[in-house]
Amino acid sequence: MSSPAPPPPLYHSKIDAKNVNRALKSLLKWRDSKSNPQNSSEPLDNNNNSDGGFVYLVVTLKKPPQIDRTNPLTIPLPHPLIDLVDSPPDLCLIIDDKHKNKITKETALKKIEADNVPITTVIKVSKLKAELKKLEAEEGRRHELFFAERRLMPILPKLLGKEFVKRKKSPIEINLRSGNWKEQVERVCESALVYVGTGTCSVVKVAKLSMGRKEIAENVVAVMEGIAGSIPGKWRNVKLFHLKLLESLALPVYESV
Repeated sequence: MSSPAPPPPLYHSKIDAKNVNRALKSLLKWRDSKSNPQNSSEPLDNNNNSDGGFVYLVVTLKKPPQIDRTNPLTIPLPHPLIDLVDSPPDLCLIIDDKHKNKITKETALKKIEADNVPITTVIKVSKLKAELKKLEAEEGRRHELFFAERRLMPILPKLLGKEFVKRKKSPIEINLRSGNWKEQVERVCESALVYVGTGTCSVVKVAKLSMGRKEIAENVVAVMEGIAGSIPGKWRNVKLFHLKLLESLALPVYESV
């Protein structure tokens, strides 16, 4: 399963809220300066369904962490990026229909409906490539997240290809043998997803530009604390944190001393 973040630290935070707010003020001012001059009320980055409508945290570690890279770290957000109530996204579940102890598509769909699990599409792994091509061909159809049965995780990268990894759409592990599908899916949707690579740098989507500055700052701090509390070495392995928008410069908010 995706790796949950630990509880908030009991020690004094190393984060200076003034640095976070100063960086956000500068980034939002830059965003406003790029507004369409023909419609000053509509900033360039106002499309919150595109990558341009988000705030990103750039994480630089001192050493690559030796942790599971199959699943992202999940850092709970005070203000989630995905609205499961007012604007439910398309979420896809990939199931293993080749195993003798398989969960059938029909069984999965019945459970999803009965438990109100926020999954919109179920795909059999045997039909994965064909179904994905079909979905991508549908105009305007774009899945926010993909989930997959635990035992499928080792084979999915080869089936899905490098483009899925590049787009950070790699499926997130879910335990279908557990009864709490809804809880597992909702926890991921309410978290920032930190994909740890083999290097020392990662970029994490942490907030929407449609949020207020206070909400954005709270998300930024939560993710900084969550990352530092989740990686081996904790804060000792954190070198830098920067904030940026899609096309802006990255502004520093934390530097180890």
